Amino acid sequence: MEDDEAQGLRGRLTRQGEDALGKLATDLLENPLINGAITRAFSAREKATSAQEAALGALNLPSAGDVDRLTRRLRTVGTRLEGVEEGLDRLQEGVDRLGDRLEAISRGSEPGVADRLAAVEGQLTKLVAEVGALASAIDAPPAPLPREQERLAVDADPPDPAGRRAAKKK
Repeated sequence: MEDDEAQGLRGRLTRQGEDALGKLATDLLENPLINGAITRAFSAREKATSAQEAALGALNLPSAGDVDRLTRRLRTVGTRLEGVEEGLDRLQEGVDRLGDRLEAISRGSEPGVADRLAAVEGQLTKLVAEVGALASAIDAPPAPLPREQERLAVDADPPDPAGRRAAKKK
């Protein structure tokens, strides 16, 4: 019985405390002075963040967002590289199997050597084409950076898309 009373008292105190805190928070947020102070604090934070990014950009240092984008890009490149490595492993296994078959054919241990040799040459031609495609994929230049990741030169004149300077000089 005492446990039920203690639980009831605890529940009432908890509800009353929550209600009091809720009312206090509501009153504070409705107060124009407090609300204005919170708004100014968030505005100052945004301005400080913008100033920090501008300063880092002027010093040609990466911001946290730049580092995050670079990290994601590196993960993507790593994943693609793993796929290329797996493809090369499969290709090597195929070449090894073909080498084994060619060795058996050269020893004359298999019937229909001429027909099989022609088939092997066809498969070898396909494998050479695949190796060439994989080599060109590995040697391909990296994809260009999206426009959002490019850095503008600090001392350069801004672009003149409409050619207004040329029109003014005439």
